[in-house]
Amino acid sequence: MSEPVQPVINAATRLCAVYGFPIRHSASPATHNAAFAKLGLNWRYLAFEVHPDNLRAAIVGAKAMQFSGLNLTVPHKLLAVQIVDELDESSKTWGAVNTVRFEAKNADGKWQPLHHFTESISGEIRTQGFNTDSDGIAHALREDLGLKLAGLKVLLVGTGGAGQVAALRLAMEGVAELFVTDYVIAKAEAVAEEIRKRYPRVKVTVGFPKGEMDLLLNATPIGLKPGDPSPVDEKQFSLKQARAVYDMIYKPAETKLLATAKAAGCKTSNGLGMLLHQGAAAFEIWTGKTAPIDVMRRALEQNVYGH
Repeated sequence: MSEPVQPVINAATRLCAVYGFPIRHSASPATHNAAFAKLGLNWRYLAFEVHPDNLRAAIVGAKAMQFSGLNLTVPHKLLAVQIVDELDESSKTWGAVNTVRFEAKNADGKWQPLHHFTESISGEIRTQGFNTDSDGIAHALREDLGLKLAGLKVLLVGTGGAGQVAALRLAMEGVAELFVTDYVIAKAEAVAEEIRKRYPRVKVTVGFPKGEMDLLLNATPIGLKPGDPSPVDEKQFSLKQARAVYDMIYKPAETKLLATAKAAGCKTSNGLGMLLHQGAAAFEIWTGKTAPIDVMRRALEQNVYGH
């Protein structure tokens, strides 16, 4: 069966993009453009390397050019909370923004996504921030590692945008114990304190555990670059202490962490499943249409694994 072909780019083509620093590893353009083609949408998805100092200007620029939406990846998810005009309940709950939708007011004065408008928009355009990472990571841990999160003992490495969201979601899911670590200890302490306030039944500790863990989750970008070390200091935590290891990085498909974990006998998974499910949710936020998950999964696997 032949692959669907996207409509030719023209003056009516709607644009979405991902901003990150770095960005060249991103598989998001492949998955979203495959989804647009499948549904016959005259949309395109691009990737831009945006330094954190320029994030506000880059979002304002996309607003001025009437983009339909943005994804935000490392290191922009926490910064964007202070930049977007409006926060959806999801971004308020998890304290980070990974998806932005551009909106304008219709004739009734109600905010609507820009794709609802066929005529030129002369009025105000606003940005609304969402978070789809939370559902994405919970779905991926269940689907890819077969984990029931309630009652687990978990070590989370990295408490930046995605790490903070993962920590709060794991606490909401009712893990029994959560250990959080970060290169900047103050960040880990802040996340731990937030969990103690919101989810007092969860035992949360800053630092590495001594005993065995059901899950080790890497939420740092360490592993993206060739030659990166493992994000886990094995003098403080041996991978033999973990039953399962999940690395949010998906490209390379097997980081040093995952290779070492596999050799230690752990069940492992990369971040492709998280990317798939958070991306599908973003697609639906922008387009109002059901995401073609199977098409998006195939495009991701082709991009990441080459088959």
